[in-house]
Amino acid sequence: MNRTRNDCRRYIAQAAVEYLIAIMVGGSFLATLTGSLGMSDGLTGVITSFLSLGCVFQLGTAFTGGPTKRMVLLLSVGNQLLFALLYVIPLLGGSKLLRTAGFIAAILLAYFLYNLAAPRKTVWLMSLVDDAERGRFTAKKEIVSLAAGMAFTYALGAWIDHCRAAGRLHAAFAGGAAGLLALTAVHTALLARTTAPAEHQTPAAAKSRLRLPGRAARRAAIALTIWGIAANLAVPFYGTYQLNELGFSMTYISVLQIVQATARIFVSRAWGAYADRHSFAAMLRRCLLVMACAFLINTFAAPSNGAVLFLFYNILYGIAMGGLNSALTNLIFDSAPKAECANALAFSQVASGAAGFAAALAASAVVRWVQGQGSRLLGVTVYAQQLLSLAACAATVAAALYIRFAFRRSGAKEAHAE
Repeated sequence: MNRTRNDCRRYIAQAAVEYLIAIMVGGSFLATLTGSLGMSDGLTGVITSFLSLGCVFQLGTAFTGGPTKRMVLLLSVGNQLLFALLYVIPLLGGSKLLRTAGFIAAILLAYFLYNLAAPRKTVWLMSLVDDAERGRFTAKKEIVSLAAGMAFTYALGAWIDHCRAAGRLHAAFAGGAAGLLALTAVHTALLARTTAPAEHQTPAAAKSRLRLPGRAARRAAIALTIWGIAANLAVPFYGTYQLNELGFSMTYISVLQIVQATARIFVSRAWGAYADRHSFAAMLRRCLLVMACAFLINTFAAPSNGAVLFLFYNILYGIAMGGLNSALTNLIFDSAPKAECANALAFSQVASGAAGFAAALAASAVVRWVQGQGSRLLGVTVYAQQLLSLAACAATVAAALYIRFAFRRSGAKEAHAE
């Protein structure tokens, strides 16, 4: 019992460290890196959505054999070292084209390694948690990550602003690379001390399970896919929008992220308890409706009111995300037999990732076209991100409606019924 409790604590700590790493290579921090290399808003949005495209590589988990713990450790170290390299590339000499190509190659390979390990890592670590407490445990894990992320985000944003004002942005990037290396060491130590799973999959056994998941899991995959489209229509383009058109400082962006995290912390336990009492499908539907309202607010965000509207957006986004990420993963666990969870999770992420990346490419074309028009349509000033927010709102409502009609019964019951 003590061993299981300690493993769960290490899982919570590991997730927090992984969250800090994700903060450093996402959103406005990523936009700062790409901006230093002279990349356009559209290209930055596409690069941000590499996370979704990378989910396609989760199919590769079916071809990886050997002990799960060793495989996860090696791939995690590899992807995190590549993330550190992203902060080093802007410091290097050479042509802009060469550095841009190196940056894109590094981030794509990093997400390839991350997603190759993700399904087996998730199944391994979630196997340490009592099924009856998954909602509350996931909420606790998220609260710890968010609390750590709030202070970290503000400190990092203020540091980058300070370095930029002093004309020493290169110092911020050097510090970021060193910080990522330190976080990699801590993350590796936590995983290394976590109890390995009792079984490991061989390539032959994995390939024999490389098939479409069951009916209930396929419905979960469709729900994830619609949400993947909605999220990638707008969110990858908010980083450059806040920095460029809206003129936010990194410090203010960090404050917004702290507000968002605070909102998530306040609602996470309530969402988790609700899911344990009812179902993750019911919780997901409600989270998506809140998210649709957040996107709708950003439809009206402009330089004159952006500071206020993005504040409200982040509050609603935090409330929605307080349950959404947990619901997406646990919907798969509820919809597939335990022996098929890794396979079902991989297929669901592949479908969602591929559709999300296609949506980001289409959204990038919209950004280029609107900016090419001088951000004016029919004589009215309209920013591309406003149009993308409206499209994301509609897609999110569609996802909520789909879940309303596709999950009339408990996903867990359907999985066992199959």
